[in-house]
Amino acid sequence: MYLEHFGLDDAPFRLTPNLAYRFENRSQTAARTMVRTALDQGAGFIKVTGEVGLGKTLLCRSLLNELADPYLTAWLPDPHVSPGTLRTALARDLGVTLPSRPSQQEVHHRLQHHLTRLVAAGRRPVFLIDEAQALPDSALETVRLLTNLETEQRKLLQVVLFGQPELDQRLASPQFRQLRQRIVHSCTLEPLSRTDVGLYLEHRVSAAGCGRGLFSPGAIAAIARASAGAPRLVNILADKALLAAYGRGKTRAGRAEVRRAVADTEAARETLWWPKWQPAARLAAFSLVALGVFLALDAWLGAVS
Repeated sequence: MYLEHFGLDDAPFRLTPNLAYRFENRSQTAARTMVRTALDQGAGFIKVTGEVGLGKTLLCRSLLNELADPYLTAWLPDPHVSPGTLRTALARDLGVTLPSRPSQQEVHHRLQHHLTRLVAAGRRPVFLIDEAQALPDSALETVRLLTNLETEQRKLLQVVLFGQPELDQRLASPQFRQLRQRIVHSCTLEPLSRTDVGLYLEHRVSAAGCGRGLFSPGAIAAIARASAGAPRLVNILADKALLAAYGRGKTRAGRAEVRRAVADTEAARETLWWPKWQPAARLAAFSLVALGVFLALDAWLGAVS
C-alpha cells in the first residue's frame, strides 16, 4: 500500500521468515556458531531456546539453507505429530523409500539401515525440529530413541531442537532426564538491543530497495522500547508506523506514528508514555506519592482542627 510512497520495491516488515531480510545480532551469530561447531563435533543433541519472536525459525531455516555436503538435513516444522508420523517424516526427508502403508517397525528398520549407509558414505544426517516445546511426550521420547542409533565412532543422527523457554521447563521434569543429559550444547537467544533495533530497521528498509532512513531517531527509540527488542514485534510496529506516516503524507515515521502503532498492537509490552522502570524503582515512586498524599492530608486535618 505504501511501497511507492516510500520508494520501496517490497514490503520490508513481513512476518514470514525471509532469508533475504536476515539480520544477525550478536546473540544470533553466537547461536549459529554454536550449532555449527556442535554439529562439526558430532554432538547428538543441540538445543536453541528463546522467547516468542526472537528469530528461532529464521535461524533454523538459515541453517537448512547453509548446511551443505557432507550434511544431509531433515526438517520438522510442525511438532504436533505422533511418534509414527515423526519417524515417517524423517525417513522420507532423508530419502528413504517406503511402501504405501508401512508398519512402524518397517519404517524404523529401513531408517536405521539408510542412516548406517549414509554415515558409511561420509554423510552427516541432521534433524532440525522447530517449535520443539510443542512436541508430544511420546514424540519427544521417540526423538531420544532415534539418537541411540550409533556406530562405534559416532551417532547416526544429530538433532537440533528449537523451542520456547517452555522446552527447558519440560526437559527439567524427571521423565526427560535421559534426554536432558544428552544435550551437550545449548544456548538462549537474546532480544535486540536499542542500537540493534536501529540497525535492524535500516537493514530491512535497505534490503527492500530504499536507500534512506524511514524512521526518525525518536521513532527508533520508541519502537525499541515498545517491542522489548523482539524482531517480530519490531516488524509489526514498524509496518503500522509507516502506514500511519503514509496516511499523513509524511516521508518518514516519527514518534507520533509509533504511538499510534503501539496503541493498535496488543502484543506491545510497553507503552511509550510509561517509563521502563525496574520494579524496585517503581515501588519507590509509588511510595513517594503515597507519602506525599499522607503529608498533605495530615496538614489539611491539622489546619481544620
